[in-house]
Amino acid sequence: MSDADRQLPYWDAAAATKTFTHPLHPPWLDGLSRRAAILDYGCGYGRTMEELEQHGFDNLTGADTSPAMIERARHLHPTLHFATLDAPPAWPSPRAAFDAVLLFAVLTCVPADEAQLRLIAELHRILKPGGILYLSDLLLQDDERNRRRYDRYATGYANYGVFETDDGAVCRHHSRAWLTTLLSGFETLTTRTVVVPTMNGHESTGIQILARKPVGRSTAGSVR
Repeated sequence: MSDADRQLPYWDAAAATKTFTHPLHPPWLDGLSRRAAILDYGCGYGRTMEELEQHGFDNLTGADTSPAMIERARHLHPTLHFATLDAPPAWPSPRAAFDAVLLFAVLTCVPADEAQLRLIAELHRILKPGGILYLSDLLLQDDERNRRRYDRYATGYANYGVFETDDGAVCRHHSRAWLTTLLSGFETLTTRTVVVPTMNGHESTGIQILARKPVGRSTAGSVR
C-alpha cells in the first residue's frame, strides 16, 4: 500500500484516543467451530477480538499496520495474539490458513481502488476454500455535510467518496456497486445495513457483508 493508504502517523497518533464502533453480529458466526482460525485484519486496539473471545472463539489473531494500535491492544488484552503488519496488505502465512477473516472499518482507511483490490486478493489467498469474509464498512452518505466533503475532494482524489477529516485522516465511503465489484471473487451470503457512530462523533450508515470463498472442484471442506 502507498503511504496515503497506510497513514501510519495518523493512526499511531490516534491509537490512544479513538473509539471504534462497528458492531459484531454473532449469529453470522454460528456456523464456525469455536476452534476456527480467525484473523481480525485491521484489528485496531482489539475491541472485536475481545468480543470474539467472549463468544468462545479461542484461535484468534489480530493484525494492524499501526504499531501504536498493536501496543494498546496488547496492553488491553494480554492473553490475545496480535501482530504488526510490516508489509501490508501481505500477511505472512501460507495459502488457505484461516477459516474466517474480519475486515471491520478497514476499507474506509484505504482510499485507492488498486490498494483495496490488492487487500481483498490477499484475504482471498489466506482464506480456506469455503472460508468466510466478514466485512463492515461505510456507504456513501446522503446528508449535505458529506456530499459537500465528497464534492470538495473529488478533484484531488481518483474516487468520489474520498475526503479528508478535520484531524488529518484520509477516508473513503463506498458505493454498493464498488463493494460488489471488490468482492467478485467471493459468494455473498447476506448483507445488512447498520448505523454506526464514527470515530469523530457523527452517525453514518454502514454496510456489513458476509461472503464465502468458493470451494473449487478439487478442494473440500468448509468453515463448519
